[in-house]
Amino acid sequence: MDLKPSEVATVLKEEIEGFQGKLQKSSVGTVLMVGDGVARVHGLDDCMMSELLDFGNGVFGLALNLEEDNVGAVLLGSDTKVKEGGTVRTTGRVISVPTGLQICGRVVDSLGRPVDGKGAIAFKDTDYRPIEGRSPSVPEREPVKQPLQTGIKAIDSMIPIGRGQRELIIGDRQTGKTALILDTFINQKSTGGGDPNNPEQVICIYVAVGQKQSTVKAVVEKLEQCGAMPYCIVVSAPASTDAAMQFLSCYAGAAMGERLRDEGRHVVIAYDDLYKQALAYRQTMLLLRRPPGREAFPGDVFNLHSKLLERAAKLSKAKGGGSMTALPVVETQEGDVSAYIPTNVISITDGQIFLESSLFNAGQRPAVNAGISVSRVGGSAQTPAMKKIAGGLRIQLAQFRELAAFAQFGSDLDKATQQAITRGQRMTELLKQAQYGPVPVEEQVAILYAGSSGALDSVPLAKVQDFEKRYLAHLRANHGDLMESLRKDKKWSDDLAKKFDAICESFKKEFLG
Repeated sequence: MDLKPSEVATVLKEEIEGFQGKLQKSSVGTVLMVGDGVARVHGLDDCMMSELLDFGNGVFGLALNLEEDNVGAVLLGSDTKVKEGGTVRTTGRVISVPTGLQICGRVVDSLGRPVDGKGAIAFKDTDYRPIEGRSPSVPEREPVKQPLQTGIKAIDSMIPIGRGQRELIIGDRQTGKTALILDTFINQKSTGGGDPNNPEQVICIYVAVGQKQSTVKAVVEKLEQCGAMPYCIVVSAPASTDAAMQFLSCYAGAAMGERLRDEGRHVVIAYDDLYKQALAYRQTMLLLRRPPGREAFPGDVFNLHSKLLERAAKLSKAKGGGSMTALPVVETQEGDVSAYIPTNVISITDGQIFLESSLFNAGQRPAVNAGISVSRVGGSAQTPAMKKIAGGLRIQLAQFRELAAFAQFGSDLDKATQQAITRGQRMTELLKQAQYGPVPVEEQVAILYAGSSGALDSVPLAKVQDFEKRYLAHLRANHGDLMESLRKDKKWSDDLAKKFDAICESFKKEFLG
C-alpha cells in the first residue's frame, strides 16, 4: 500500500486539531542523597519553598532548603522506596491540608488523612488550605474582651482567658497540663450544646505532638465519654511518626482552625506540646545541615513558634468577628522557665499558666501557681460579676502564702493575721477542683463570693469542699431562677449580694447543725 505525503500530512493535521489532552509542566530532578527521612535533589531550578515534591511510588516530600545547586527536602513517609539516582518531579502546589466542619469528631494525621479507622472523609478542592497561612494584620484584629470560660475556678477567677488570646500552659511533666486542656474542651459544650453545626458552638482542636499513641487514645476516649468529641478535632502526630510530620502537625491544626475562624466561628486550639515540636524541628533541620545555635536549636526556632502563635486572633466585625484562641503547652525540666524554648514561647504569648510540681504533690489540683501565672488580657476577658468578686483574689492568696510561711515560725499571731490565714486556707480549698468536672461561671461566682465574704470562716477546713458541693446543689435545686439571672445578666449588684448572703447564712446553719 502506497502512502502519499499529502495524505499523511492531512491525517496528522486532523489528529493535531482534534487533540484535547492537558499539558502539565513540571520540573524534573535527580535524587543525590537520601537517608534519615531527608533527601537532596539536583535539577529542580524553579522549585518553590514548601512545595510538595513527587518522589514516585506514592512518596511525597517537602522542599525546605533551596540552595544554589540542590534542594533539601524532608520525606512525608518512608524513605525505603526512594533511591539515589531516582526521579523527582515538582507538583506546582504548596503543602496544604483539608479543612471544614466535616473533620469534627475525627482523628487525623498531619496531612489531614483520617487515622481513626472510621473511613475516608469527603472533601472538595476548595476545602484545601496551605498549612502556613498569613496571620491577621493589626487593622483586621479586635481587642480580646470576650471570655473563653474554662470551667476551672482558679483560671476563670485569677488568670482569665479571652477569645483570640494566646495563653501558655507551662510546667513539668505529670503536673496536669493536658487535664487542664481537656477540662476546657469539655466546658465548651455549654456554648452550643455540643452541636458543631450550631454557630455559637466553640470548636476545639487538639494537636498531639510527639506523645505516646496510648496517651492520644486516652484523650480521645475521655472526650467521647464526656460527649465532647462531636465538636473536637484531634490532629495526631505521635512519637512513632517522622520528625517532619511532628513539626508540621501544629501548622495543619492551625490551618483547620483558621478556616472556621474566617467563617465567623470561634475556635480554641491546643498544641501539646511545643517543646516536642521544637525537638522534631531541630532533628529535621540539623539533618538538612542548617547550622545549630543555642542549645543546638537552629536559629529560626523562634520564627517556628512565632509564626504559628501569631495566627491566633480575634477578628474585627468587618472580617466576620471570628476568633482562634491558642493554648500552647511547654514542658519544663525541673521547673526551669529560663530555658531557651520556654523563654521564647513566654515572650510570644499573652500570659502563662504555671503548674508547679510541689503544689501538685501537696494535693492542690489544678496545681496553678497564682504568683507566677498571669493573663495579660486580665479583667477584659471576665464577666462583670466575676471581675467584681474575684478582683482581689490573687493579692489575697499571695498575702496568705506570705503570712502562712511567717506563721510557721511564730505562735503569737494577732487577730487580723489569724483571720487572713483562716480566709486564705478556705479560699485555697475552694480553688481545688476534681478533673473532668468543669464548673459553670454563675456557680463559680456564687461559691467564690461565699468564700471571699467570710461566710466560710466558721466552717471547719476539712468540711469546706463538702460544703461547696452541697451549697451549689442547694442553689441549683431551690434558687434556679437566681442562678439563671446571674448567668444571663452576668452582673453583680448589692441587691444580689444581700440575697446570696441570706441564702448562704441559712444553708450554713443547716449544714453545721
